[in-house]
Amino acid sequence: MIRTLSILSVSTLALAACGPANEPAEDTNTDAVSTDTAAAETMSEWPVHSDTSSGITEADFAYRISTLADDRFGGRGPASEKGEPAAQWIATEMENAGLQPAGVDGSWFQPVALIESTLDEATSSFEITLNGEPMGLTSLEDVTYWSQNPQESVSLEASDLVWVGYGTVAPEYGWDDYQGVDVEGKTVVMLINDPGFINQGEDFNGSAMTYYGRWTYKFEEAARQGAEGAIIIHQTEPASYPWGTVRASWSGPQFILAAGANNDFVDVQSWITEETAVTLFEAIGLDFEAEAARAASGEFTPVTMEGAQLSASLNNSLRELSSNNVAGMIEGAERPDEYVLFMAHWDHIGERLNFAGDDQIYNGAVDNATGTAAILEIAERFAGNAGAPARSLIFVAVTAEEQGLLGSEYYAIDPLVPHNQTVAGFNFDGMLPIGPTEDIVVIGYGSSELEDILRVQAEERGMYLTPDPNPEAGYYYRSDHVTLARRGVPMLYADSGSIHAELGAEYGAQIEAGYRLERYHKPSDEYNEDWDLAGFVQSTNLMYDVAAQLANSEDWPTWYEGNEFRSIREASMAGE
Repeated sequence: MIRTLSILSVSTLALAACGPANEPAEDTNTDAVSTDTAAAETMSEWPVHSDTSSGITEADFAYRISTLADDRFGGRGPASEKGEPAAQWIATEMENAGLQPAGVDGSWFQPVALIESTLDEATSSFEITLNGEPMGLTSLEDVTYWSQNPQESVSLEASDLVWVGYGTVAPEYGWDDYQGVDVEGKTVVMLINDPGFINQGEDFNGSAMTYYGRWTYKFEEAARQGAEGAIIIHQTEPASYPWGTVRASWSGPQFILAAGANNDFVDVQSWITEETAVTLFEAIGLDFEAEAARAASGEFTPVTMEGAQLSASLNNSLRELSSNNVAGMIEGAERPDEYVLFMAHWDHIGERLNFAGDDQIYNGAVDNATGTAAILEIAERFAGNAGAPARSLIFVAVTAEEQGLLGSEYYAIDPLVPHNQTVAGFNFDGMLPIGPTEDIVVIGYGSSELEDILRVQAEERGMYLTPDPNPEAGYYYRSDHVTLARRGVPMLYADSGSIHAELGAEYGAQIEAGYRLERYHKPSDEYNEDWDLAGFVQSTNLMYDVAAQLANSEDWPTWYEGNEFRSIREASMAGE
């Protein structure tokens, strides 16, 4: 379909501007028509809209990714002056692609009320004392700390530390790290990930992280147990990211959902480095390595860390803000009340202090301009078809994923389409520019019958399904689909492959490791015009065909037998 130039507007901002910094080469195999944006480039600071094709093409991917990752969107921080216009830009892309608005009151948007809490580090403190003597921790170097409680002042005074291993209560695995201890009013100290990571066997899900290994769960469980403080020990391998990622992600403004502001949280949440933990344990007569091994043994019992206490004083500035999920739809021709969902998060970290260099903009090209571009490509291809599919399609670009899946959580709490009318969903997040691949990677492999459809479609292309090569990272629990899965909606997260069609698995692994260690949640996650986008086109076309088959069928795929979400889906479909 032919696209026309559009100009954005957000509140009183005039948002017309120059196109993508690197104009994609003309694709002679598509019906794209070029637009001269030279004049517009001199008119405003905001990116304009270029012509795109009704097909899924490298040129379209290059345009959309480079634009979303442009410095002018300031790293797409939710509710920020530069970031929020990216949501409007996506809405205009949806409109130009031929979608209808699916947001609130006939708009393109679902407003998400947030509370922003910014720690005043100059007047705040966090100190672990050992028999009254301070360890002398340096913020962001040894520890990072914050509070999810929407209060201007939060403090702990001489809160006793309790070592609780992995901080996990998992009845289905026969595991309770809090057994026999009362942590009411105390501060718990725990490891990241779950015992399966160390044991690689029958415990939990082997090397694949479960939800019990996520930092979100650990803080939630600490609150349920009555703790007033929580400390997670960072280790690069079990966490799957270095300390720099923790420092970047948990410094600067932090958000919570205003809708959930009355939820119970521990007063102080924090991470410490492994080196700090070793020093702490040694000072109270414990061997950290031995204690970590005991925590994974299945015979763990919690230990009061005699003489170790936490005193903290947090002063926060609070603001009530609003960001937006962006939603567009295509109405089904035969069963319009049945929906197939497509989801990707448009936000990233925004602008904040970068200790590694002068670049303060966290552009988020891979994470997640790629996924946002993918759902726009799929939407445009569906809209360009001669007829609508049998079922309706809804495309949702959610906000505040980087702050704890807040946009998708809000959508899950107040869905634009009821969960029992959502046939299934597809999530797109962090596609890597590996190039054409032999395979398609399924995050959370072995979860739902959506994989059966994917497998057939992949085999028709000579491709095959590969389980997540890094399951210990817990990516299945770190992206937006999980908020819908927890409500029972079958969700598939499989947006790219890992084994290069010519260069093999090692090449793909090098790109993945390079990104994870050098660019993930860093200003260096920028678009590069040398990226090989052929894999994006390949996998997105594959996912389009999977979705098209589902959208034109009467099937309601569900979770595989034994999956933790299957009973929730059954209850939802029964109207319970």
